[in-house]
Amino acid sequence: MRTILVIGAGRSASSLIQYLLNKSVEEDLHLIIGDLSLESAKNKINNHPNATAISLDIFNEFQRKEAIQKADIVISMLPAHLHIEVAKDCIVYKKNMVTASYISDAMQELDVLVKENNLIFMNEIGLDPGIDHMSAMKVIHEIIKKGGKMLLFESFCGGLVAPESDTNLWNYKFTWAPRNVVLAGQAGAAKFLQEGTYKYIPYCNLFRRTEFLEVEGYGKFEAYSNRDSLKYLDVYGLNDVLTLYRGTIRRVGFSKAWNMFVQLGMTDDSYVMEDSSTMSYRQFVNSFLPYHPTDSVEIKMRLILKIDQDDSMWDKLLELDLFNPNKIVGLKDATPAQILEKILTDSWALQPKDKDMIVMYHKFGYELNGKKQQIDSKMVCLGEDQTYTAMAKTVGLPVAMAALLILNGKIKTPGVQLPIREEVYLPILKELEEYGVIFKEDAVPYLGYNPDK
Repeated sequence: MRTILVIGAGRSASSLIQYLLNKSVEEDLHLIIGDLSLESAKNKINNHPNATAISLDIFNEFQRKEAIQKADIVISMLPAHLHIEVAKDCIVYKKNMVTASYISDAMQELDVLVKENNLIFMNEIGLDPGIDHMSAMKVIHEIIKKGGKMLLFESFCGGLVAPESDTNLWNYKFTWAPRNVVLAGQAGAAKFLQEGTYKYIPYCNLFRRTEFLEVEGYGKFEAYSNRDSLKYLDVYGLNDVLTLYRGTIRRVGFSKAWNMFVQLGMTDDSYVMEDSSTMSYRQFVNSFLPYHPTDSVEIKMRLILKIDQDDSMWDKLLELDLFNPNKIVGLKDATPAQILEKILTDSWALQPKDKDMIVMYHKFGYELNGKKQQIDSKMVCLGEDQTYTAMAKTVGLPVAMAALLILNGKIKTPGVQLPIREEVYLPILKELEEYGVIFKEDAVPYLGYNPDK
């Protein structure tokens, strides 16, 4: 049997592991699922005869090397910064590797060694990054093959709550790592290209500059800008486009409300708050407000945010139970961002029967035969429950499919790479449709950013 080692049995691994288990008989596979928590690994395989759960600490060099040596291919579902030691071992023992994470500088530096050993290190093959790359390159390549010239590319993606599980005023629940949501946008100014002009949005303004999107059957959404869209000029071969923009999708009104936390400083992760373990939620809020001898925390909050008590923004804050003097943070040496994450998790955790939703939206503007045209491509994917989420499906399935294609010799090009070639994206996008990940492409009028031109 051929052995696939999956390192990491967290939330994103459920659909990945289930897919490979379902394929294990016909593909002659044995899965080894390694996680720091043996219980988590066991839960994911559910006593399947073609799988083994092991306790694996990747900082234990002996354990890590032993597990990698036994594998025919390695899938790392670890946090991005932990891939590198696994990757180095894969080179030593000549094992192909698949991850869903962005290619780090450290990973890219391994490219020469990976190619010298004729290995494939496939990265950025989850949802975003991953399905976004593949679905974008498919349409871009089709346009170029017809002789078209790309003018505009915009790409949006968001992990949201499904309409039937949308039960709070924020129209949002955590479907992915809550910490990433709290820290979103803090890695530097958002950079993008708009009608031939470079644009920049600093973090302090990020959530007040949004774009609106309409998805048939699901209504209106908004999107705020991602960090660095400019790097995709080269990656996608779009160096001559006038507009390149990538954004994160939320329901309308979320960004304006989230901006309250940004302006108060509650998303800051750069310092520790004293006595955070015994601090109440109310004290946490009051920490960011000026002293006043008579005004309550609520009044001070409304004054500093310039909102009235009948404002829907105020209702959103009240819903989070932010002003409760009896709820204790209970986190030692915590940053404001960590405390905010704890508070939000109380209200935004997915319940067992909740369903999540992934929305992806691409806009392709191009010129063909002297005429400017546009294609809008949209995908909506709904989860099944708290375990088999749309997020787990759209992150995990492309990873599993890529691993199997590499194992079966269908993907041949060596090197540290992302899924932007036909040999990768065509078979994976086709198979994803069987699992409900389907893009609907529509021809629409091309307006660019100047409809009066």
